[in-house]
Amino acid sequence: MINIKSLSIAVGFSLLTTIFFKLHSQDFSSLEYRNVGPYRGGRVTAVAGITSQPSTFFLGATGGGVWKTEDYGTSWYNVSDGFFKTPSIGAIAVAQNDPNIVYVGTGSDGLRSNLIEGKGMYKSIDGGKTWVETGLSSVGQIGAIRIHPVDHNIVYVAALGRAFNSNPERGLYKTTDGGKTWDKILFISNKTGISDIEMMPTNPNILYTAAWKAERKPWTIISGGTPEEGGIYKSIDAGKNWTKIESGLPAKLIGKIDLEVCPADSKLLYALVEAPEEEGGLYISDNHGETFQQVSDEKKIRTRPFYYTNLKVDPQNPDVIYSMATDYMKSVDRGKTWSSLSVPHGDNHDMWINPENS
Repeated sequence: MINIKSLSIAVGFSLLTTIFFKLHSQDFSSLEYRNVGPYRGGRVTAVAGITSQPSTFFLGATGGGVWKTEDYGTSWYNVSDGFFKTPSIGAIAVAQNDPNIVYVGTGSDGLRSNLIEGKGMYKSIDGGKTWVETGLSSVGQIGAIRIHPVDHNIVYVAALGRAFNSNPERGLYKTTDGGKTWDKILFISNKTGISDIEMMPTNPNILYTAAWKAERKPWTIISGGTPEEGGIYKSIDAGKNWTKIESGLPAKLIGKIDLEVCPADSKLLYALVEAPEEEGGLYISDNHGETFQQVSDEKKIRTRPFYYTNLKVDPQNPDVIYSMATDYMKSVDRGKTWSSLSVPHGDNHDMWINPENS
């Protein structure tokens, strides 16, 4: 009796073998591979401008490196190719007292499941023409950079950490020699990194920082934990000592936080907080962070908080606040009510406002 199944397998294997040898014997030496795109990918996750040069801006993408425009965005050119070891950008900061000094932190802090890992800090002293590596290559994703307004050798870096595993390099870092050496000045745990750092405009010794317990798994996102595992910290001595701020903030669970200090009224501290249900939203302190009060639990300002959680305050008007998430929102009454702004894309990650021209 003929076994039809065995015969079919044998015939199929014979045909595949014949096809393989025919293809393998052909000459493909005249063919060449070509890039069919995309040539640049990913969203823009960091932007920065120059106060004294209002037509000049930098952008950092999740997969396209750092770009610069000098004509209000009419044309852009890449400035990071050939220098950076990763195309994923987390933060950009320009020294406003010398705009030739630019610091870039790699590794986007929007913890998607398909993000590109950060590879540390880079610095330019010629406005982005050339770059040098300035350490922190193992800290993972970088959420924010703040430069001292008078001494651009003093820089703070919020290191969120590696996205897919715990690592001891998470924390807040400071350099006083322009990035040659770094000191870790705040560490919570291997699972909790620092997502933001803000400096009081009228007193750069006063710092606020946000701690975030976060880890990306292929099947889920761990975003937040108990208040002991995250939250807001304050220093009044340039980062030597830190005090945990808790009064008025969510008491059960707390996740990603974005902070803002308004130059027009530096006693105000704004915090967009990820927390469950109605506890999430905008919190404001009117006493330098001593106590907070929730102002809004508007859902549109806190969609996909691990991915967004972006807040900006008008530097000349403390009542005007912008929130970036799936929607681009604006409040003119200090966060009590919000309206949507029209933008060409529903994915909003960062914003820069010229402090001399809102």
